[in-house]
Amino acid sequence: MNISRRQLLALTGATTTAMAAAKLQAAEKASTATGLKDAYKDDFLIGAALSATIIKQQDPKLIALVNKEFNSITPENCMKWGEMRNEDGSWKWQDADAFVDFGTKHKLHMVGHTLGWHSQIPDSVFKNKDGTYISKAELAKRQKEHITTIVSRYKGKLAAWDVVNEAVGDDNKMRDSHWYKIMGDDFLVNAFNLAHEIDPNAHLMYNDYNNERPEKRQATIEMIKRLQQRGTPIHGLGMQAHIGLETNMQDFEDSILAYSALGLKVHLTELDIDVLPSVWNLPVAEISTRFEYKPERDPYIKGLPKEIDEKLAKAYESLFKILLKHRDKIDRVTFWGVSDDASWLNDFPIKGRTNYPLLFNRQHEPKAAYFRLLDLKR
Repeated sequence: MNISRRQLLALTGATTTAMAAAKLQAAEKASTATGLKDAYKDDFLIGAALSATIIKQQDPKLIALVNKEFNSITPENCMKWGEMRNEDGSWKWQDADAFVDFGTKHKLHMVGHTLGWHSQIPDSVFKNKDGTYISKAELAKRQKEHITTIVSRYKGKLAAWDVVNEAVGDDNKMRDSHWYKIMGDDFLVNAFNLAHEIDPNAHLMYNDYNNERPEKRQATIEMIKRLQQRGTPIHGLGMQAHIGLETNMQDFEDSILAYSALGLKVHLTELDIDVLPSVWNLPVAEISTRFEYKPERDPYIKGLPKEIDEKLAKAYESLFKILLKHRDKIDRVTFWGVSDDASWLNDFPIKGRTNYPLLFNRQHEPKAAYFRLLDLKR
């Protein structure tokens, strides 16, 4: 049979296209068969932060996605002081109980978040009616009541706690919070001691953002050493890992080595990668930060361009190569959310933007970054 060069090229192109399509179908089939938690089962836990909305709605497809991909969960908000307590100090247990019930039902590793934080807590916890600070003894009493009550309620159910959150400020000094102004380092020491006394089997962590960066890392190390010198039962170090496409991933490797040298297990506790233009000189995760909405700060409202999606995939791949290299030092990697539609970065630090920081898109489908992480384990 005679065949022209044009026909040969057409056939070759068709074959190449068919091969590419088959390869994509194979990848999709593999992702259906093996989720991230199974792919990384010999390395570290793979977690996700769950909102109260996800737990309440019980969307079958989303719940199936959570169970397939993740073996650890953290509550986004429902265990924070401002969410759990009324103004008069009484308790609101519904959402936190629902979170624990969900994790228990699906046999998931659960992390409590968080026992001590400067944010999402009313000033009335720290101040008298005239605006003056209460005494150190009185605040220690309130701290004890809060931690004792919540840890006792979930003892034996939660495997770990973010005991103290964000005690080091953006100036790389101890944050000048109400807690620290009144109690100093005793704020942290008391929190860890109380949690350990109530649930001695719980894994207790200090958690913060930007603490992979050299200056904040050093400030964190100095703080941890002070706590350790006082016999504080701190077992793990959480790097939130709210990062961007241009983040220097080498900082994570250096930090894993530095924190592990203190005898701590390392966790990435709130991982997401912001793809939108930065509106500050140094990205932070202080939730009170807000900026004005402008169209140029929200460039991907019609979808994520292919080249940016590829950058996102490469960033995740680069980070996970480091994590796998040091798998013996890593306990858990938790993504701050399940899919792009529910990410906090859609509203932070500018309300109403369209962000794409996670592994699953707004239709709860896996993105290129997801397949890149699976490929690392093949």
